[in-house]
Amino acid sequence: MKENTPKTKMRIPKLLKNRFFIAGLFFVIWMLFIDNYSYLEHRVLNEEIEKLEENKAYFQEQIRRDREAIRSLKNSDATEKYAREKYYMKRENEDIYIIETDTIPTK
Repeated sequence: MKENTPKTKMRIPKLLKNRFFIAGLFFVIWMLFIDNYSYLEHRVLNEEIEKLEENKAYFQEQIRRDREAIRSLKNSDATEKYAREKYYMKRENEDIYIIETDTIPTK
């Protein structure tokens, strides 16, 4: 027996028939994902900018420390101390003994 079932048609919402809505939706998708200046590209660029700003702050701190070290090395006593500590330089008739500390932590 045949059943009398109405044919179901897929109804397209009125909003999807509106050409302005379709154009606007296309524009939004284009700007978010496809364009060279897309939202995703901006996120990547912003992360890179943050990393570069952190590097900038780190290197500015290193420059400040180096300037202080240079300023202190202008004194001849400080220069001698630096040379003795870093390069194990010594005076004549003087012996240097290097004592290394154990780096293994004790419990």
